[in-house]
Amino acid sequence: MILIAITGASGVIYAKKLLEALKKYKKEIGLIISENAKKVIDYELNNSANLDEKIDYLKELADYYFDSKDLSSTINSGSFRFESYVIVPCSMKTLSAISNGYGNNAITRVADVALKERRDLILVPRETPLRTTHIENMLKISQEGGIILPAMPGFYHNPKNIDEMTNFIVGKVLDILKIDNAEFKRWGTKDKI
Repeated sequence: MILIAITGASGVIYAKKLLEALKKYKKEIGLIISENAKKVIDYELNNSANLDEKIDYLKELADYYFDSKDLSSTINSGSFRFESYVIVPCSMKTLSAISNGYGNNAITRVADVALKERRDLILVPRETPLRTTHIENMLKISQEGGIILPAMPGFYHNPKNIDEMTNFIVGKVLDILKIDNAEFKRWGTKDKI
């Protein structure tokens, strides 16, 4: 299972597109959505739908849904089996909690489990500019084996729209998850520029 958490940073389109891609590649998916993420989802995704419809759509992409406030859920235990954990987008608050071992909700507790059990942890922060503290927190997580994959799309493939820019980041996450994909044009391929 690949666990996906959505936190309250701008960039929930990355989470939506990653969930859609994982579904397309027939991966088993668990999903966690923070309370702050719900506010961003309501603002950033499909403005013609109401919040419940937006959340329901994301939940339908997953096989399992876990409440971010439930610290008694099975996912909070090291004995719960999952391959990888992606937090996308990852807020600076969440990143700080993970960096400092503060497992105050299911999102940060599962990250703590991923690091202590040496499982894949991928954080996709979406913040700019960065404070020194943000960079130090990223460094601490990286030193423990977590992967920091900032939402910084490349432009060598001449993206034509937001989807192509978003797919670049989604493809990079899938690469780290070792999932063969064609979400973006790779450097040096014949179909580039």
